[in-house]
Amino acid sequence: MIATPIEKHDERNIIRVQLKQNIVLKEMTDAERNELEPHLVIVDTNKGDVLLHQGVHDMEQYFVLDGLLERVVTNADGKEMILRFAAERDIETSYAAWRLNTPTPYSIVCVTKVRVAKLPMPTWVSFMDQHPKFKATFEHEVMRLMSEILAHTITLHLLDAPGRVHRFERKHPELAERLPKKVLAAYLNLSAETLSRLKQRGKI
Repeated sequence: MIATPIEKHDERNIIRVQLKQNIVLKEMTDAERNELEPHLVIVDTNKGDVLLHQGVHDMEQYFVLDGLLERVVTNADGKEMILRFAAERDIETSYAAWRLNTPTPYSIVCVTKVRVAKLPMPTWVSFMDQHPKFKATFEHEVMRLMSEILAHTITLHLLDAPGRVHRFERKHPELAERLPKKVLAAYLNLSAETLSRLKQRGKI
C-alpha cells in the first residue's frame, strides 16, 4: 500500500472535500484543516488488505474517504468476530488501546477497495491536544462506537436470526446492500445459507 501526501495526490481536490464531510473533521475551519493536512497521507487499498493488525503497538488514525472497512477480533483458535463496519465520512481508530498503552485488540480490514486518509496516532493526539474542541468531538465519537459494538454483541445473544437481520437493516440501511452476503452473515453470526433463506422470505 502506497501512502501519498495530499498535496501530491492526483485527486487532492476531491479528497479535501471528502475530509470536510468527515464526522470528526467537518467542524474545522480552513486554517485548522490546513494545519492538519501536512500530517495526513492518502492510502488506496484492495479488498482484503489489512490496515491494522491485531496485537501491535504501532497505531494510526484513519478517516474513511471511500469504501468499507471492518473491525475484526480473532481468538487464539483463529475464530473471527466482526465488531463493526466503517464507511465514507466515518473513522477507524485504536485510540483507546493507545491511551491504555496496550496492543490493538482487533484488526482493521478492507471489505472492499478503500481509500483512507491516515496519520500516526501520536501525531493525531498531539493535534487534538492543541485543539480541545476536536478532542471532545473525537472522544465522543469513540465512545459512541464502543457503545455501538456493545449493543451489537448483546444483540447476538438476545435476538434470534430474523431479529438480528431486522435490527441491522433498521440501524444500517445504507450498508445492507453494499456488504457481501458472506460478510454480513458473519457479522450477524449466521450461516450464509440462513441469511439467504431469510432474504428469500422477505426478511431483508
